[in-house]
Amino acid sequence: MGFIERLEPRNNLEKERKIFSSSNLIAILIPSLAEQFFTTLVGLVDTLMVSYAGEAAVGGVSLVNQLAFLFIFVLSALSGGGGIVVSQYLGRNDKESADKAAGQFFLVSFFFGLLIMAICLLFRINILSSLFGSIERDVMDAATIYLFVTALSWPFQGIYSASASVFNAMGRTKVIMKVSVLMNTINVVGNFIGIFILRLGVLGVAIPTLIGRMVAAFVMVKALRDKENTVQLSFKGMFPLSFSLIALIVSISIPGALENFLFHFSKVAISSMVSQFGTSSIAAYGSAGNFWAMSSICAVALGRCFVTVIGRTMGAGDKEAAKYYTRYLLRISFVFSILWNLALLLISPLFLYGFALSQETKALTFMLILVHNTAFALLCSVHSALPNGLRASGDVKWVMGASIFSTVICRVFFSWLFGIRLGLGVIGVTLAMVADWSVKSLLVLVRYRSGKWLQKKVIS
Repeated sequence: MGFIERLEPRNNLEKERKIFSSSNLIAILIPSLAEQFFTTLVGLVDTLMVSYAGEAAVGGVSLVNQLAFLFIFVLSALSGGGGIVVSQYLGRNDKESADKAAGQFFLVSFFFGLLIMAICLLFRINILSSLFGSIERDVMDAATIYLFVTALSWPFQGIYSASASVFNAMGRTKVIMKVSVLMNTINVVGNFIGIFILRLGVLGVAIPTLIGRMVAAFVMVKALRDKENTVQLSFKGMFPLSFSLIALIVSISIPGALENFLFHFSKVAISSMVSQFGTSSIAAYGSAGNFWAMSSICAVALGRCFVTVIGRTMGAGDKEAAKYYTRYLLRISFVFSILWNLALLLISPLFLYGFALSQETKALTFMLILVHNTAFALLCSVHSALPNGLRASGDVKWVMGASIFSTVICRVFFSWLFGIRLGLGVIGVTLAMVADWSVKSLLVLVRYRSGKWLQKKVIS
């Protein structure tokens, strides 16, 4: 607690305007950090277990997971827009409107989950062939099986994402943490049974993912209907449909969803480039991706905290409080990210030792982790966490434009330049990520310093 308080900005707010104390921030942040840590640790353990089914299985699962991340982040962006609206209504103390907003974007998120499922089931062969047509046959077979089974889970993921955004808006991140632990425990135990006991290979990884998301969706809905919640999910909130409220939510959600879609679509395009470098590079890229996800937990957790805190202060009309908490959270994010990534770099060789990969692949994986995590520690607070504060104020279109420019243009171009043209392979692709983060950090800092984000308005 004392450590966090020492990061507090000097230009202190009056006590009555501090709607979030240091204790409140810790109560929101710690469960979110724990949830992100557990989720990414499970991803790492999953990859370790899948490695015992062969490098082709690791490659197939990792390539499909690039698509999965795309869909997850699109659903999270849609739900996140609704969470911003709910957070601002709570800042205004308008519970009725907050309940209605929660019900409306719950339906929108579920609908998009159904749409994603239908696309994956109907066009899975076309999608995989178009994106990864040059991969070896056994890698393609593994990817096809994994995509088919996990496609069934997307409506449940939509429900989970919407519910998590409501709880985040309320500041009840402990609920998200508990459900995430349950979902990922099902995943890990199921993977162990599927791979080591039933010997199902990729199918033994896909089925637990489906079951875990189904259970998490059911538990989240049950928790949201609790009458003790500040915001409740009810039939009255969902129906009748409020097209004006849906339009508001969509107007906040679409820029973020489009940003995330293009961001992760560019990652899929980059994975297509990586697929040209051979099975060892694909396996290294997929294995390193789990460590990369682990490196981002501080930025993701603080990003959620930004949405809750800045959304409330802007909803209450207190711009000075919004500026104060933005500086406060940015400092916390910077310190935590550096300490965490340093620790992760030190322990990553121990994790890699347990992977059933060739020594060449392990060495390449560690090199990717070293380049990625060093740069990420220094830049993630500005390029990843801070934009959530701007979004929570309603400055979603500008953030979208900056992200699209830095990722779709800079990252894809430099991945081609470094990875293919200059022959650096997956290391060149990783250096292209650093270029992306550097450009976006500069753009976000300029916008933040201008103060224009404080002039935005979400609810009237």
